[in-house]
Amino acid sequence: MTKEKSRKVIAEVVIAPFGVGTSLSKYVRESVKVIDSFPKIRVQHTPMSSIIEADSIEEILQITKEAHEKMFETGAQRVSTLLRIDDRRDKDRKMEDKIDAIQ
Repeated sequence: MTKEKSRKVIAEVVIAPFGVGTSLSKYVRESVKVIDSFPKIRVQHTPMSSIIEADSIEEILQITKEAHEKMFETGAQRVSTLLRIDDRRDKDRKMEDKIDAIQ
């Protein structure tokens, strides 16, 4: 029996529109739907960002691109996206491992 690898790319993404007023929930909601539509990822939405666990950087970039574009489709004229990627290749791990390491 082959052990299933848990080596994952973990990323934090923040996508926000500019110039649409003080309430951003309409725009963020639509981008979150895009992120959640990817079947092979795990995601944790927080009050300030989304943490994504995927198999590759390419998948992270695709998710980010589609969620970014959704802001424009929803009516924003300017969008800022911050992406932080943690790509560790020396050991198998998942999101929870990072939390466990500091507790």
